Amino acid sequence: MINNTRQRKCLFVLDTNVLMHDPTSIFRFMEHDIYLPMMVIEELDNGKKGTSETARNVRQVSRFLDDLLRDADLGNINQGLPIQSPLLSKNNERSPEVGRLFLQTESESIELPANMPGGRPDNQILGVTLALRHRITDRDVILVSKDINLRIKATALGLKAEDYHNDQVLDDVSLLHSGIVQLTDDFWDNHGKALESWQEEGRAFYRVHGPQTSEWYVNLCMFIEGATPFSGIVREIAADGSAVVESAINFQHERQSVWGITARNREQSFALNHLMDPEVDFVTLLGQAGTGKTLLTLAAALALTLEKNRYSEIIMTRVTIPVGEDIGFLPGTEEEKMTPWMGALMDNLEVLSKTDSSSDGGGWERAATNDLLRSRIKIRSLNFMRGRTFQNKFVIIDEAQNLTAKQMRTLITRAGPGTKMVCLGNVAQIDTPYLTETSSGLTFVVDRFKGWPHGAHITLARGERSRLAEHAAEVL
Repeated sequence: MINNTRQRKCLFVLDTNVLMHDPTSIFRFMEHDIYLPMMVIEELDNGKKGTSETARNVRQVSRFLDDLLRDADLGNINQGLPIQSPLLSKNNERSPEVGRLFLQTESESIELPANMPGGRPDNQILGVTLALRHRITDRDVILVSKDINLRIKATALGLKAEDYHNDQVLDDVSLLHSGIVQLTDDFWDNHGKALESWQEEGRAFYRVHGPQTSEWYVNLCMFIEGATPFSGIVREIAADGSAVVESAINFQHERQSVWGITARNREQSFALNHLMDPEVDFVTLLGQAGTGKTLLTLAAALALTLEKNRYSEIIMTRVTIPVGEDIGFLPGTEEEKMTPWMGALMDNLEVLSKTDSSSDGGGWERAATNDLLRSRIKIRSLNFMRGRTFQNKFVIIDEAQNLTAKQMRTLITRAGPGTKMVCLGNVAQIDTPYLTETSSGLTFVVDRFKGWPHGAHITLARGERSRLAEHAAEVL
């Protein structure tokens, strides 16, 4: 939905890419009406073939339109078909606000400038929108498109054009929670009067009462700097407003290393707390290049799989979107095809294999260690995830910022009993067309899993790869 606070009913002309991006978009405009030019139907027909996510979305749109057009004649179509959504609201009731769907049934165009050839699909949609604006004067006619250039051309012709915002989780990505909060130095003075503390299995717990606890949520990490530093993780929010905080493990200490890796900063230490916690089934790590997302996750995965035997194997996957020119089809099995995309995995495995003490005896021992590590790590393609169920697996989804919310839902629902999933990414580096920082599937799950007792999130702020990488991330 574009804007639910509009003062009067509008007519939205949808571009094809909106329907391809979100097949349920025709049900997202509340009481406003929708108009589909015939060129949009033609483009949908051209995009229905294949097994890609876009082709699946197109086929779903066609099914929705077929349901709306069932038993309708030309007169009904010209009057507009009520958009009865099959999507139920949270209380399982249909929304009383219903708009109408209009399809182009006759030639409806206006002459475009000479430098805009009418044969192009985008220009035909612009011509239809211009004609509608001249014919309809009692309400706004607005073109909705994910294509920035089409919106620019529409604005240059005097049309109102907007992006499709319903898939945006937040208005601004800066509003996304980081999973970490710094408490003031006088926190214990204000919240320590009714403080309770106890020990369980060698871990320290505190029940905190006070005004700040109302803003906390489960698995929120907190710290206090100063003379008496403290690091903790919220484990419970009680009905009376109190919170149970567990003292966090300091993975910066050498004795708490994970597969030979120690945290280099506070954020990494909090991340390892979540990664090593058996009660946390879903972890999201955000951060720019060099913050240690993949290294920490892989170290935790190896420790939990090979040392603690909590998981049977590690599965790693990512979206196969090239940064530059595509290298074309790759030969071999599924794993061999995915190997060129898993350079980050191989680089970090090289680091982790060197930290293993068993590899210090020579080249043969190191080769044996590498073979052992790789035998427990499976590389899988996202294209073959539908219908699968992962049981007792440690699943790593790399470059998750390039996934849509629907793709992320498909992946996470593959988790079976005993499986832990970790999503890694940087929302500032999105390569998927029409996907933005606020509509990325990674942003979506970080926001939706906030406060779930078995989900946790950390934003890694400081780069630890090298001084060169950190400086480049800041200035380039």
